[in-house]
Amino acid sequence: MAADGNTPDAIAAANRGAGEVRSAFDQAALERWLAANVPGFAGPLTVEQFNGGQSNPTYRLTTPGARYVLRRKPPGATLKGAHDVVREARVQQALAPSEVPVARIFGVCDDDSVIGSAFYVMDMVEGRVIWDAAFGEVPKAERAAYYDEMNRVIAALHSVDHVALGLADYGKPGNYFARQVGRWTRQYLEDDLAGRDPDMDALVEWLPGAIPEGDETTIVHGDFRCDNMIFHPTEPRVLAVLDWELSTLGHPLADFAYHAMMYSMPADIVAGLGGQDPVALGLPTEAEYVATYCARTGRSGIADWDFYVAFNYFRLAAIFHGIKGRALRGTASNAKAHERITAFPRLTRLGREAMERCR
Repeated sequence: MAADGNTPDAIAAANRGAGEVRSAFDQAALERWLAANVPGFAGPLTVEQFNGGQSNPTYRLTTPGARYVLRRKPPGATLKGAHDVVREARVQQALAPSEVPVARIFGVCDDDSVIGSAFYVMDMVEGRVIWDAAFGEVPKAERAAYYDEMNRVIAALHSVDHVALGLADYGKPGNYFARQVGRWTRQYLEDDLAGRDPDMDALVEWLPGAIPEGDETTIVHGDFRCDNMIFHPTEPRVLAVLDWELSTLGHPLADFAYHAMMYSMPADIVAGLGGQDPVALGLPTEAEYVATYCARTGRSGIADWDFYVAFNYFRLAAIFHGIKGRALRGTASNAKAHERITAFPRLTRLGREAMERCR
């Protein structure tokens, strides 16, 4: 199974195939650019658009000797800072020499005149996407090895010297939680149409005063989940981490706790175990998984663990609340908006439960 791009929609498309180009562009111009900028490129070129990739249109490029993936910014006007495919390419290029597996970037074009918007071309990584956090398609005896590999990769990401890799300006360093809590609180409170939720209100009140002491800054992925990776076809090895759209400079424990939410996340919201017994599934427990990450990153443990979990449920709930508001206004483009609206109060309840454990 092949990777097709760097968003959850695009990854989904990898399993559904590609077909007719719906967001068209000048293919002859693209072929000229590829010939001039991608080493070894030789046409003729066939272009297919993946069925997903709503955020950034994503295409499979096929030649007699190779296959590539093209990710482009949507044509037309977009919100400032949104759909920044050049930024996506930059972080992957910077991480290429590190222990973090990423797709090879062959070329980046910020000249809108070529195909109508900025784009980049990367390797089409051949492997498989695992959608189920229980890894049900993997033999039980092998599942722990896949979890250990995910743990290794996120620990490697948080151990990268981002300054040495030229990413010192990739985001705002420091005060990550205060800035994030403030940002998502404002968005939640300002959307009157989407309404209020008592559990969310409790989180809004509690989080600012509960931020743990100390600060750290690393590259954070922002959406590190099993279904945002390409695994080797038969081995417990990550070939490429996908979906760098939300990456920035941030606090590593926020990023890791979001990833570890898979232990409590209902499987019908995003990839999660949904209360299943990890031991019965052949997986490490949450405590074991956290301890392994700590060993790899030189920590003696993670104090206030439930704060980081509560924060991430709050953040995800705020995103879903925004989708609810857009759906009520008739501006939500996501076909799954209704599912997100239904999930919102379940996320706020999980966040409040983590808050209560922290208290």
